[in-house]
Amino acid sequence: MSPPQQAAHSGLVPNRDFRLLLSGAAAGQIGAQVTLVALPLVAVLELDAPAFQVALLTAAETAAFLLVGLPAGAWLDRMRKLPVLIRADVVRALGMISIPAAAAADMLTMTQLYIVALLTGVATVFFDVAHQSYLPALLPKDQLVSGNGALETVRSSAQVVGPGLGGGLVQLIGAHLAIVADALGYAVSALFLLAIRHREPAPQAAGPESSLRKEIGEGLGFVLRQPLLRVIVATTGLGNFFAALLMAVQTVFLVRVLGLSPGAIGLMLSAAAIGGLAGALCAGRLARSLGQARIIWLSSLATGPFALLWPLAGKGAAAFWFALGSAVVFFGAVVYNVAQVSFRQTLCPPRLLGRMNATTRFLVWGTMPLGALVGGAVASAAGPRAAVWVCAIGFLVVPLPLLFSPLRRMRDLPAAAPDFPPDAPDSPADPADSPSDVAGSPVDSAEEPGQRTSAL
Repeated sequence: MSPPQQAAHSGLVPNRDFRLLLSGAAAGQIGAQVTLVALPLVAVLELDAPAFQVALLTAAETAAFLLVGLPAGAWLDRMRKLPVLIRADVVRALGMISIPAAAAADMLTMTQLYIVALLTGVATVFFDVAHQSYLPALLPKDQLVSGNGALETVRSSAQVVGPGLGGGLVQLIGAHLAIVADALGYAVSALFLLAIRHREPAPQAAGPESSLRKEIGEGLGFVLRQPLLRVIVATTGLGNFFAALLMAVQTVFLVRVLGLSPGAIGLMLSAAAIGGLAGALCAGRLARSLGQARIIWLSSLATGPFALLWPLAGKGAAAFWFALGSAVVFFGAVVYNVAQVSFRQTLCPPRLLGRMNATTRFLVWGTMPLGALVGGAVASAAGPRAAVWVCAIGFLVVPLPLLFSPLRRMRDLPAAAPDFPPDAPDSPADPADSPSDVAGSPVDSAEEPGQRTSAL
């Protein structure tokens, strides 16, 4: 049974529009996971790029969160979200199809890969922020954790299927042709989104005293005023820094150090992603039994040390250690994501959702280009294995902000922002209207570049 069918069967999300959202997420995520394998292999195998140039691809993909992350939220709070989702999918589909087209004409260069990565990254910024801000319009607050769990299941399932499919396609038809699957995935996602009937109300018009700078400041202020949001942002940003470091050198490490073929790389990443799928299926039960606040720091603390298996991997059967370490780290990242994304959506008033999500993304994804550049520099100077060691040790540091925060002494998270101005329109729902615990088992976030170990 597919994730959309599971969600519908559970009774948690009986409406047709949410099933279409899930189906679109499935199509887009499978395509994106194919590209996770294929795009760096285009650089490594077809363009023979050195480690630092391959790392620049990851930096270009994620630089958009630094460039347009903050204004994107303010812009999105002024417009309906669904048309933005559709346009972003179209832009990403066109960007990806340009790669095999250029390769067929013998005109493909690293410069084009960087441009495509940057443009699709910008589209992803708008897609991801709009996606997280659109979900509360489809589901009541008491189903947000279950809805996020459903989307996380879709993403985790794509992480199981997509890399193996991508590696196989690269082996059969070549890296640049495999990227056609990503373009098709985004196109199919756009078609599912076009079929959604729900239409959001027009956003509240900005007053004459409003300005983009003021609206950005309001979103930034909301995130930075909340002590729990601050510590979650700090932890997620740190985790994403080291996740991007790994992403930047992973393909070079697997091909040139472990000697794996494209097909073997795909199968290894698919096997590792089973941990993420298990995390999506267990997140609700773990939050109910241990507490939503407690599971946020426990998930990171318990699974981070398994990152040390990455640099211990070797050729042949010893490559298994890389897959095992990834599977356990994926498990913890997904459990963490379901808990903290649901908390953010519940805490924030509807009129600030776009700005809150964009501000959070700016802060936590903005560390990724830096992590990618550091990974490329370390790999160039000391080799890919040394860069993977730096990443693995970094994952031991990630939970420290959580352990020295009020979360360490809490079981559950508050359901409303206690210090948000009471006279503000669309103030958060009364705590009695929102669950303090997780309701129902998950069947999430995608987002996306949420395609790897990074948090949302």
